[in-house]
Amino acid sequence: MSAPALSSVAALPLRRWGLDVAAVIVLLVASAIGFWPTFAGGSFLGAAIGGALIGIAIAVVAAWRRWGILIIAGLTVAAYFVFGGALALPHTAIGGFIPSLETLQQLAVGVVTSWKQMLTTVAPVSGSDGHFLVPFLLLLVASVVTASLALRLTQPAWALLPAGALLAAVIALGTPETAMPLVQGAVFALASIAWLAVRQIWAPQNAAVSVSEIDPSRANHMRMRRLLAGGAVLAVAAGAGIATSAFTAPTEVRHVLRDTIIPPFNVRDYPSALQAFRGHVRDNKEATLFTVRGLPEGARVRIAAMDEFDGQVINVVDGGPGTSSAFSPIRSNMSPNAEGLPVTLEFDIGDYSDVWVPQAGLVSEFRFAGGDAEALRRGTYYSSGSSTAVATTGLRKGDSYAVQTTIPAEVTDEQLADADFGAVRMPKNDNVPEELSTLAGEITAEAETPVEQTQAIADYLSEEGFFSHGLEGEVISRAGHTSERISTLIGSDQMIGDDEQYAVAMTLLAGELGIPARVVMGFYPDEKDAGAASFAATGDALHAWVEVNFDGFGWVPFDPTPPEDQVPNDQNTKPRADPKPQVLQPPPPPQEPVDLPPTLPDDREAEDESLNIAAIIGAILAIGGISLAIIALIASPFIVIGAWKASRRRARRSADHTADRIAGGWDELTDRAVDYGARLTPGATRGEEAVLVSDSLAVPTVTALADRADAEVFGPHDPSQEDVDAFWKEVDEIVVGLGSEAGFWKRMKARLSLRSLLGGSAIQSGFQGLKDAATARVRREPGTIDTGTTEAPESETS
Repeated sequence: MSAPALSSVAALPLRRWGLDVAAVIVLLVASAIGFWPTFAGGSFLGAAIGGALIGIAIAVVAAWRRWGILIIAGLTVAAYFVFGGALALPHTAIGGFIPSLETLQQLAVGVVTSWKQMLTTVAPVSGSDGHFLVPFLLLLVASVVTASLALRLTQPAWALLPAGALLAAVIALGTPETAMPLVQGAVFALASIAWLAVRQIWAPQNAAVSVSEIDPSRANHMRMRRLLAGGAVLAVAAGAGIATSAFTAPTEVRHVLRDTIIPPFNVRDYPSALQAFRGHVRDNKEATLFTVRGLPEGARVRIAAMDEFDGQVINVVDGGPGTSSAFSPIRSNMSPNAEGLPVTLEFDIGDYSDVWVPQAGLVSEFRFAGGDAEALRRGTYYSSGSSTAVATTGLRKGDSYAVQTTIPAEVTDEQLADADFGAVRMPKNDNVPEELSTLAGEITAEAETPVEQTQAIADYLSEEGFFSHGLEGEVISRAGHTSERISTLIGSDQMIGDDEQYAVAMTLLAGELGIPARVVMGFYPDEKDAGAASFAATGDALHAWVEVNFDGFGWVPFDPTPPEDQVPNDQNTKPRADPKPQVLQPPPPPQEPVDLPPTLPDDREAEDESLNIAAIIGAILAIGGISLAIIALIASPFIVIGAWKASRRRARRSADHTADRIAGGWDELTDRAVDYGARLTPGATRGEEAVLVSDSLAVPTVTALADRADAEVFGPHDPSQEDVDAFWKEVDEIVVGLGSEAGFWKRMKARLSLRSLLGGSAIQSGFQGLKDAATARVRREPGTIDTGTTEAPESETS
């Protein structure tokens, strides 16, 4: 019978370790699943699970070898740098798994910066940007701590603390969108309960009778009953939770760190891009604003898409998080489902200076270069719904960047013949001229399909209108696109304007019919230059057009602007000259020279600088003095306590009689013992105090020291100064020993303790000193009998 019992006992730790490791893996994976919406899939699982397995392996080996926390920490740091390249930064590693210098640099810096980078990048984030570092590092550290606690402690419930902290961290670093919250929470809770229950069954901690002391058949029966009962409880709990989840699910959006850490961005802080249209046409007609290489034939460079009209301007709209028009910091996978021709465009900024970033198509990634690359990367926002990019720092001459984008295929009217308008949410236009509603109905009266309605509006404006920028030598055409300007355009005998007015007019006309339309401003080359290797965008190549959304096709461009050679024939539309008769004006009277104020001395700037330096030094001294005063105020209680104890020590050490100095040394020892937790009985003799101190603090030498103090104090002669110094030296050695045996916090607590100052020890030492002095004087007065004993009489020690 002994052999089977021994084998069962030997197998128990291995079985328990297997259970602990399996439970830790389930808990960690259940927590890591929360990153699914952040990465829009399971691309992060390799880094997360890899980090978890490495951490568990470190914990298992360390528990088997009984290594301490320093070795575990060293192994964790080494594993982070050795495996971090393969699991978190494979695009920087040699061959995808050997760490390079760039890998090690990013791993070292990523410990601090990876969290902010992921939180300031709107989900879904991409692992190619280094964001796999967060799940890898989290799971590595959490697995080491969780598995170590589970394997080393008799109460595994402590291991749930780091596992729960990991779950909370994943939620906080994630997105408002949940990843199977019911399944994730149920798995975490059920795994925790089942793990603790099985561990309790295998190794009961509080049972009055051990299961091993019961009959084996009965013990197995009891274990089976516990397992079945625990399983039934878990099943009922899981079923109840699933059944009630539909009724108890929160209706509000979950708030995470990403909502508060992402820098606030408001596109309304920047003027409408269309307001600069006439300025570019007039002032930069031949100036090269920027150059783009790789633009396919038929593609257009976009500056901004605008769809909200307030009566003054038409502007870019930001619908906020979760909407198609939301702006977010740029990342490397902004248009993952784009269809069309993938191209890479290279932009070099010339005379263009604005916050609106030229680009084309459906952009997936911006890659900035040059000295301002990092500032532009951090300060650029992109709206995939409107295909508009904003650089908050602004573009300037010399900036360059590459755009990875997809150019949608051109759509013909035949393809749109049966297409309906897209179900997109458009902002409501305000202060629209009233006559546009009637005009829109008249224009589209005979149109039957959505594309015919749209084309009818575009044809009406382009065929009935005339083109003019209003520049020198052209027919008058006022800039702007306010309600008054559009009303004047539509209500005049001849419609005269350029892309700015016609694009806005078509958008407003379409909006009156519920057609989803928006204005786009951008550049594209002439037909003769289309398809060239490089396109130099000038003010003469600036245009504005209209995009209308069709179901299944997205935003389709329309050009309502009349051709540039379609100008009005009636010259009366030009301003008539109304010359005034020339009148010879008398010459102006001579003016006396103005007395200029005296110039300031040259040394004034030096004086200002010296004053500024003096002010800076004064401010630094003031701040330093205030800081020192605050520190002194905070530390004043501790300073007072230390000074009080030091003063008592000096008074005892420098007493008038050497016998009092010996007694003071003993009092110093008992005070320190009281501070370290010893409890002395009031009225006790030195021998009794020595016993109490020895029992409380395990200092056996104090008994001999107490006898020596009594001998010196009650002896026939006063002790010499050498005896006093030797006694105090021994006292100090015992006090130092008390501090070395105690921990840091207990030692600090003893130094700041008031027990020896305010408790009974202080009063007792005072009475003891008076009694010792009286006894010593009696023994040393002339005429007294010296018995030669070193002990006090019975009447004196009672």
